[in-house]
Amino acid sequence: MISTLKKLQAKKVAQENNGGFTLIELLIVIVVLGILAAVVVFSLGGVTSSSAVAACQSDGATLNTAIAAFQADNGGALPTAQSQLTSGSSAALQTWPANYGHYTFALSSDGVIELHASSGTATAAPTTLTAAGYVTAGWTAWSGPGSCATANVK
Repeated sequence: MISTLKKLQAKKVAQENNGGFTLIELLIVIVVLGILAAVVVFSLGGVTSSSAVAACQSDGATLNTAIAAFQADNGGALPTAQSQLTSGSSAALQTWPANYGHYTFALSSDGVIELHASSGTATAAPTTLTAAGYVTAGWTAWSGPGSCATANVK
């Protein structure tokens, strides 16, 4: 009987010492996690703009390749509208490349690729621009990967 009583007392003491985390310990962990989350958010801020520049460079190179393929199929003639590159039996592109939140490409009437830094709204590019080179405000002639500098891609 005494041994049973001692076992019950030992079990009661063991249950009383079965503590969890204190409120202070939990608050410290929450503060540390908040600081780590803030550091991660700020360190990933530049990733979006650099990925947009890389995508712009890739899309511009794709357009150059599509225009070269069009010229090969059409005796050296330049395309005068985007639809010539995206439709028909010898379409070089399945879709016109663009990232409307960051940049837009268009094709001038004499086959020059134009680049526009978008304002962040999802508006489609014009299907044909009427002049080559520097067309309207915000549009520049795409002259290679350097055209996709962060000043041109938002």
